[in-house]
Amino acid sequence: MNPLRNTDTPQAAPAFRLRSTTPNALTSPPRLPTLTHMEVHFNPETESRLTELASKSGRATDDLVEDALAGYLAELAEVRDMLDSRYDDIKSDRVKPIDGEAFFDNLRQREDELLKQRHPK
Repeated sequence: MNPLRNTDTPQAAPAFRLRSTTPNALTSPPRLPTLTHMEVHFNPETESRLTELASKSGRATDDLVEDALAGYLAELAEVRDMLDSRYDDIKSDRVKPIDGEAFFDNLRQREDELLKQRHPK
């Protein structure tokens, strides 16, 4: 017997109805969290360099830090995409990995041969 259903009469309505209290994601734009304030601590040397750059450039230190961080994050995302792409290439056998030690041994041998050609004994 279902304790949530009234079985006294066959036409009885359910004892309760579920209602969604969250908006439908298809009709409402999602709310993105925003960071309104952050405190960043620098070592004295970095803070001094930042202050000096701000005074020379005429820009606020906050703007310089935000620009630097935005550039760093963009570069980090680019590197991550490249590494993911290379990993996918290896996993799909489009690219064959090489042994690092064997590569450097070969590179040293070629360098030695070039040096011998330039400076014969």
